[in-house]
Parts: sequence; C-alpha cells; structure tokens
Amino acid sequence: MNIIMFFLVGLLVHVVFFISIFDIYFTSPLVHGMTPQHVPLPPPAKRLVLFVADGLRADSLFKPDINGTSRAPYIRSIIKERGTWGVSHTRVPTESRPGHVALIAGFYEDVSAVAKGWKENPVEFDSVFNESRHTWCWGSPDILPMFAKGATGDHVYTYTYPAAMEDFASTDASKLDTWVFDEVKAFMNSARGNQTLLSKLHEEKNVFFLHLLGLDTNGHAHRPMSKEYLENIGLVDEGVAEMVSVFEEFYGYDGKTAYVFTADHGMTNWGSHGASHPSETLTPLVAWGAGLQTAQRASTTQNYNDDYLKGGFNKSPLMSSLIGVPIPLNSVGVLPLQYLNNSLHFKAESMYANAIQILEQFKVGSISDFFYRAMLTLGLIILGLWPFVSGLYRKAKMLQVLLCVYVLASTHSSLQMKQGLPLFSQLVSWATLGSSFFVPLLSSTRLFHRLLSILLSLICVYLVLSTGYEALFPPVLSWLMFVWINMEQEAVDTQNLYSIDFAENIDLTRIRQLRLDDIRRSYFFSLFHSFDPASVYCFLTVFNPFIMGGLLMWKVLIPFIIVMCTFESIQVSTRLSSRSLFLIVLVISDLMALHFFFLVKDYGSWLDIGTSISHYVIVMSMTIFLMLLSVMTHILTSKRILIGQKMKMHFK
Repeated sequence: MNIIMFFLVGLLVHVVFFISIFDIYFTSPLVHGMTPQHVPLPPPAKRLVLFVADGLRADSLFKPDINGTSRAPYIRSIIKERGTWGVSHTRVPTESRPGHVALIAGFYEDVSAVAKGWKENPVEFDSVFNESRHTWCWGSPDILPMFAKGATGDHVYTYTYPAAMEDFASTDASKLDTWVFDEVKAFMNSARGNQTLLSKLHEEKNVFFLHLLGLDTNGHAHRPMSKEYLENIGLVDEGVAEMVSVFEEFYGYDGKTAYVFTADHGMTNWGSHGASHPSETLTPLVAWGAGLQTAQRASTTQNYNDDYLKGGFNKSPLMSSLIGVPIPLNSVGVLPLQYLNNSLHFKAESMYANAIQILEQFKVGSISDFFYRAMLTLGLIILGLWPFVSGLYRKAKMLQVLLCVYVLASTHSSLQMKQGLPLFSQLVSWATLGSSFFVPLLSSTRLFHRLLSILLSLICVYLVLSTGYEALFPPVLSWLMFVWINMEQEAVDTQNLYSIDFAENIDLTRIRQLRLDDIRRSYFFSLFHSFDPASVYCFLTVFNPFIMGGLLMWKVLIPFIIVMCTFESIQVSTRLSSRSLFLIVLVISDLMALHFFFLVKDYGSWLDIGTSISHYVIVMSMTIFLMLLSVMTHILTSKRILIGQKMKMHFK
C-alpha cells in the first residue's frame, strides 16, 4: 500500500511539473478590447489583390537564369516600369501558418499555439480580411479556413482544392497554382451573370487573396534549385499577368486596384523551412497599382539604401492603408511609408492611426532531447575509461556481428522518375510494419535469440522509414547494445548469456542490493531526430499529418525500444530488481528536468521554442514513458506465441 501511495504521489507531482510550463511560459500575447483606428481620408484603392507564392525565395525570383533572362518577366517589368519592390525579412518561425498570419494579421507567432500543435491560433485574432467589406480566397485547405473561422459577419469566402492534391510525389505540383488561376477566372466570369455577387464585387474595401502552394510543394519534393521549382516560378509569373488582365478588364481599367505579390517564407537548399537562415527568411515583395509608388529611374551617381523591409507583419498596415480599413487590432507592424504614393497629409494620418493602434494594445495589455552536449561527452568518457579502471578489460572478448544492409532502391528510383509510389513497395512496407509487432514473439525466449529477433524486426521497419545513411544507426546501436550486455554480464561474473532465459522467474533470494555500479548502468538515454516527409515515402506520398506523424513517431521510438530491451536484459543477467533501477533513472530524470525548466523559451524561432519545450517534456514524461516501454519490452522479451497443431496461439 505504501508503494502504491508513493507511486501515485510521485506521479501527481510530475504531472503538475509537466503542465506548469504551459501556464508560466506559453500564454497568448494577444489582447482584446482595443478601439479600431480609422484614417479620416479617402483611400487610394477600392480593392486589393494579394498574391502569396508559398515558399518563394527572394533570390529565386530576382536572380536571372543562366542565360541572363528573368524567370519572371512580367513581375520584372512591374519592377522596372510601374511598381515598387523590395526584399522583406520574415519572422521565425518561417512556416506557412505563422507566415500568413504575419502577412494578413500583422503579429508575431502566438506561442500559446503550441497547445494546438502550431496548426491554428488558440484565440481569435483580427486581420485585414476581417476588417474588409468582403474577402474572396482561393488556395490550400490548410491556410484559408483559419482566416474565415474568426471573421465576423460571414464575409470571408474560401474556395479550396481537395487535400489529396497536395501530393509530394505528384509529377507536377504547379497544378495547385493552375487550379487557383482557373477558379478565379471562372468566378469572375460567373459574376457577370449574378447581380447580387456583381454588386458585392463593386463595393469598396474588398480583398482578393490568391494562395499559390505549388512552389512550396515542388520545393519540398524536388528542392528549390530543381527544374520543377524554377519552372513553377515562370508559371506563377504568367498566372499573375493573366489575373491582372482579368481584374483590370472586369473593373473597366478604373485605376482603383492595388496589387501585392509576396511570399510567406523561403526555403533552404535542401527543401525545408522553419528556422532563421536567410534562404528561409528573405522573401520578395512587389507592389503596384492604386496608391503605390511607381518605378523611379536612378542615375549612375545616386546613392541608394539596400536595407530590406524588416518583418512580414509590416505588410498588414500597408494593405490596410491602401483600401482604407483599420489596421488589424493585434498588428505590431509599422507602416512602410516608402511604398505609398499619396499626399503627405494622407501619410501623416496613416502613421498616426498606426501609432495609436499599437499604443492601444499596450494600454489594454498593461491593464489586464542535459542540454549541453559536452556534459554527455564527459559522462561517456568516464564510462569508456571504466573497464580499464575496474580491470574488466582483461576479461573482454571480441564480438563480431554481421550487419545486414537492405537497399530500397525501387521506391526512390520510381519517385525520381516521377512514376509515383509502387504498390508492391507500399504493401511490403505496411506488411513489415505490421509483422514487426508479433514476429519476435515467435522466437525462443533465450536472451541472445530473442534480442536478435527483436532487433532484426525493428531494424527492418527503421530501414523503410529511412532516407539515407541514417539507416546504419539501428545496426550500429544494436551492436553497441550487445557489447554493453556482455560487459555488464561479465562484470558480475554470472552465467553465460546463451543460457539466460527471459521467461524464467528470478529467484527473489538471488536478487542483490544496489551497488555503485548500478548508477552507471542507469546512465543512458541521448537520442535525437528531425522531421523529413521523405522518410515515409515508402508508405504514402499524399500529405496526411496524422499517419506521417505516427510513422515518424514510431521511427523515433525504435531506438528507445532497442535500449529498453537491452536494459531488461541487463536487469535479468545481473540479478537486479527492476524497481531499483527505475528509481535511479527517476532521480536522474528529475535533476535533468529541473535544469530544462529554466531553459524553456517563449521567444525566438519556432525551432528554438519547440526544442526547449521538447527537452522539458521528454524528461518530465520519462516516468510514464519508461513504465509503458517497460511493459512493452517485457512482452517482447519474455512472452512467446506457441502455434500448436490446431493453430491455436497463447502466451507462454
């Protein structure tokens, strides 16, 4: 009874510690109750057309190709003749959702969104779309609904393609952009015969949002230096030119349309984004039309300033001023005056409204995987010297383990040739995953045989979830685990490893007390991993965050299971109580957790914030995590399925 009470109290304390960081660090910075600020002058534009090329790097757009010609001739002509342009520096995290929120709502990432898996904002927020009279949006089902969800008055209309179209193995992801352009043309044509819609379209303060996801998808699948990505830029350029013609013709060339072309984030050379590298944060900004500066020819002796527009959130005040709507209440952006072409009076009034809007937030707000790796290195060095200090090196024997290398060339070759995922490879991958849970239970419970069966089953799964040389990690880890078992078993001079059986009950009289060596045995756990959608291409290529996340989580757990099975083996071979080892690991976890508690961040890049949370969550979850893993590894190591003559299965 005392043991149960001890366990429950300890569990309760750790749960409180686990939840505490979300109440201390991760509370929403957004405030409500501010008064919207209006500019008491007529705006220069009646409507705004916003193009967001998801994942477009600034250099990819502005840099000419190898022949010296522009990849985007239409946008280049806008820059040279009738628009204004620059390079904007987006804030971290450089991801699609926070990038669009910064563009359209004007504030940094809401750190409390961690509770929502960073997929949506946990509280309602204001945006240019919400302040507009009407907003029509076309594009991805992952982005558009969040701006319609919190909009008042049901005046934000979204048109999205099926989620299945966002396929990383697609032969041409630019079809996502083509879909948007075609839908806009069809919409404008249908409006001519719909008087109600036609009258809405001719009202002031309207916004048209075209979300172009093809570049981001092609960048992830083929990398941003690929032919697919660069050709997609040309397709977007042609589509923008066509859309401008459609809008100008529809509105009779009235000169009251403002156009903004930009991106939510960039992309690294290896096809990722989320951190703060310049390739991820530097994005293009081209604006033209009503109320915007026109191109100015520079003389050869003229000085110029090459500073970029700092912050994607500064575009929100710009778009609001162009069509005469209040700047979003939660916006922290500063109006970039250099982009406006209007009177000094208008600029002054706009600056004043921007300043008061930010001041209102201040008033309302004022009222209302140890971390330093060197430490692990020190510990490992000490463990490495231990055999020599203890004299065990005289007993050490050479172990030779034959590592099997499996090559999944067919899947990678098929995807490179844009032939999609082979059905046979997909079936084999899922069959391998499913069989890995019960195949070890068919083998002998003898220590060496059972461990070898477990390791081979898990390694097969890890291989089909690998994209390169990382596949060598489980075999090398397994070899290290066998060395560890052999050293620990010989250290206590017990029976031969081949004679130990997991299924045998340990005699309580033979269980020994804790020794100083057992602290060393508990000093283990240092694993890390990163997300790459290519890891699951053998299972599926259509974007599905739940299945992909589950597969990647299992990939992360495989090394842990290997280590836990080894730990179970050491406990059996050294005749030590599993509860004693568990208490040692618990104390080490608590010391690490206290250290990580003070390292939790609520600022910086998404990667920095997520990493600091992950460190704390992992060590605080260690108690429950180890308990669950110990149950799983106990079944994997000690249970056996016996198939009799009548094919009946039972646990031995």
